[in-house]
Amino acid sequence: MSGHSKWHNIQGRKNAQDAKRGKIFQKISRELFMAAKQGGSDPDNNPSLRLVMDKARAANMPKDNIKRALDKAEGGDTTQYDEVQYEGYGPAGIGVLVEALTDNKNRTSSDVRVAITRHGGTMAGAGAVSYMFNRKGYFVIDREGLDVDEDQMLEAVLEAGAEDLQTSDDEFEIYTDPKDFAAVRDALESQGFHFTTSELTMVPENTVPIPEDKLETFQNMIDALEDNDDVQNVYTSAKWPDEDLAN
Repeated sequence: MSGHSKWHNIQGRKNAQDAKRGKIFQKISRELFMAAKQGGSDPDNNPSLRLVMDKARAANMPKDNIKRALDKAEGGDTTQYDEVQYEGYGPAGIGVLVEALTDNKNRTSSDVRVAITRHGGTMAGAGAVSYMFNRKGYFVIDREGLDVDEDQMLEAVLEAGAEDLQTSDDEFEIYTDPKDFAAVRDALESQGFHFTTSELTMVPENTVPIPEDKLETFQNMIDALEDNDDVQNVYTSAKWPDEDLAN
């Protein structure tokens, strides 16, 4: 029975991972559809689409899924998505920034409000939280099997025009000005580097530790937001406990 129980637990985790992967692909498909609708389905002539396609490849999204999203955009689908941003606070004044693509603003606004307030947070007005964040280009390179040390990577990153490199045992994290995103990406790719993440993101200027007694509630709030089909990205100014260990 113990063997069966172990298999059941492993299968349960696999199913959860598959569901999460499917949710990510669904969200990227919506971004692909919108980018292609607005600027055409040729990534060479549509920088926004190229960015989303980079994101899709970094997420190992199947080519068939990408093709379906682009075909849907080309096929005359009249669905209209609006880009909306919501701002709020978690415990200890932790900033929460939510980006969504929705075909029903009332539904999404209500869902986001419930996810935040049900977990002890509060909603905030436009600009109350977003000023705490800076938009950055963000790349992650897996260090496994990579014969490059930190000094060599720093040299490559600076030559490519990036702003900052952060190194851990497992990966290199690279930050750049948004306007330099494409140039940095192309320069690093030309040197043979492959990204596990390639995107524009929001980086908090300062982080706030999550109170220990609120950690589970805060995580549940983030999970509830990310589980929403309309929500594309969730950014916070939280400093997680494992970040203290890493520093």
